[in-house]
Amino acid sequence: MPLIPRLFLAGALSLGAAGAAQAAKVDKVEIHGLDEAMTHNVRVSLSLVDSIGKEVSGRRLGYLLREAENETREALEPFGYYSPTIKIEDSRGARLVATPSTDTAAQAREGDLAAPGERDDAPGADASGADASAAAPARTGSSAQPIRVTITVDKGEPVKVRRSDIAILGAGSDDRYLNQDLAAFRPGPDQVFDHAAYEASKTKISRRLAERGYFDADFSSRRVAVTRAEHAADIDLVWTSGQRYDMGAISFEQTPKRIIRDSLLQKLVYWEQGSYYHQGKLDRFRESLARLDYFSSIDIEPLPDQATDGQVPVKVTLTPAKRSIYTAGVSYGTDSGAGVRLGVERRYVNDRGHKALAQVDFAQRRKTATLQYRIPAFAWLDGWYTFSLQGSDEQTDYIDSRRIELVASRSGKINQHWTATASLHGLRERWAYYDEFSNDPDTGQTYRTATFLYPSLRAEYVDVDDKLYPRKGISATGLLRGGLEALGSDANFIQAHVTGRWFKGLGERSRLIARGEVGHTFTNSLTDMPPSLRFYAGGDRSIRGYEWREVGPRIPPAEGRKAYALGAKNVVTASMEYEQYFNESWGGAVFVDSGSAFDNQKDLKMRTGVGVGVRWRSPVGPLRIDIARGLDDPDSGFQIYLNIGADL
Repeated sequence: MPLIPRLFLAGALSLGAAGAAQAAKVDKVEIHGLDEAMTHNVRVSLSLVDSIGKEVSGRRLGYLLREAENETREALEPFGYYSPTIKIEDSRGARLVATPSTDTAAQAREGDLAAPGERDDAPGADASGADASAAAPARTGSSAQPIRVTITVDKGEPVKVRRSDIAILGAGSDDRYLNQDLAAFRPGPDQVFDHAAYEASKTKISRRLAERGYFDADFSSRRVAVTRAEHAADIDLVWTSGQRYDMGAISFEQTPKRIIRDSLLQKLVYWEQGSYYHQGKLDRFRESLARLDYFSSIDIEPLPDQATDGQVPVKVTLTPAKRSIYTAGVSYGTDSGAGVRLGVERRYVNDRGHKALAQVDFAQRRKTATLQYRIPAFAWLDGWYTFSLQGSDEQTDYIDSRRIELVASRSGKINQHWTATASLHGLRERWAYYDEFSNDPDTGQTYRTATFLYPSLRAEYVDVDDKLYPRKGISATGLLRGGLEALGSDANFIQAHVTGRWFKGLGERSRLIARGEVGHTFTNSLTDMPPSLRFYAGGDRSIRGYEWREVGPRIPPAEGRKAYALGAKNVVTASMEYEQYFNESWGGAVFVDSGSAFDNQKDLKMRTGVGVGVRWRSPVGPLRIDIARGLDDPDSGFQIYLNIGADL
């Protein structure tokens, strides 16, 4: 805006404000003509807004009204609007109309650019040079005149990129990933010169240079020229990459004491010294260290200033975690009764990184004890050799079962999405259903026993945006196991079981969750299969609205007892759920589940349950409370389910 008219209008507004001798109070500031993002940026940039509800002198108010025009104009520049028409009115009748600037001088310093939300504090002096903030406030008890200010903006024509010269010189000029970032730079020619997009693209390339080992990279040219009269911006942005460094020697420091051999940790380093540097290598290395659960703190620091022959040494500082973890809790189940859970885990038994776990779940009618020993296995893939021994004793109203199982397994992470576990199981199980017990006290109980020796392979795939609360992606688990009579099993069998989940965000606070399961057992001797190797349906993660294992082949109910699940050769279930959160913590859900466990196709009877739930994002993970009812049994009551933890 030309200097003389601006001073004339500013002076007129100042005189109008000064004419009001009494104190004033800004009651409201309204902004019109802008979208939500622009309105927000203008509002947070206005010194006038900071004075809402406060009594100010007439002199101070005049200064704030004059500054509102400059602050509004500067707040619109990050969005590419450099020549707006701004009209400022207050409820007393004072008015200022600021027309688009006709200044044709280019703004040539790239450092002058600001992104939305950035602002300098408003100066404390008015046009006359006096300290406006020091103006005498209204006296206590004085009557302050409420003022409402309206700012109306016509954005005008946006500034667009006229010329864009963006390049990387040096070794990085041939890097295809950097060239992809250059091609994706925004804003491009003929696009609105949005400061936020410009800064984001510039920062992305600078960060990529560092990630890929160009530690000497710097700007050789960094200039943006904005010509207001022509609504044009010219970008001149050039990096000099320098050489690309390689991975150097890696050193470990465990403080305050060493708990794990460095030679063991060295096996996690999957790259060779002298290979190209990339930050992603260090990030994957950090994840591998974290999965070990030996350390409470992991600090990985590349040292480019100590590079020798183009190789960057890496220093890894590790702080040991607490060696032993003790757990205790109480439990209650409809079938198992009240119980306690006790456990102890040694994160590291020795400096070779071995781990040990002992856990007991002791309930009234169901008891389980587990011993586990793990050895790190890094020769092939990040993972573990695990040896576990578990025994269980179940004495309910329906079954008398005892089981002991020994498992030796090798687990490993194949890539970012896939993990796999290969196991060998030795199982000995004895069981009997109470309806089969003899009423003759002289006749002993008839138990069935089974011995199985079989291998299994389990694979898990996870590709989601957030493992704690996924809104996009899928996860799946597949299990294949089988045994032969000739190799230590009481029956020939092959069993396959696949489960999957699909997540889809719908809006900011809602999502759709689909879940499916299918399993089949190939065997001609189902009666020889122990209960632990059969399929069941019903319950929380199966078909809500039915009790645990309620759906499928069952023993007919006896006097005083309910029917009891026998287990089946096949299982198929599906679920669809819709979640809607009302704020950052609380939400609700509606769902429908359906499926069945069955031996033959002719026995297939699908069961469906529907329900509603409450969701809470607690500090320890998502909490889900569901209430559901089955649709296929009018006498069936409502079922309530409680779950704490991530969806995966």
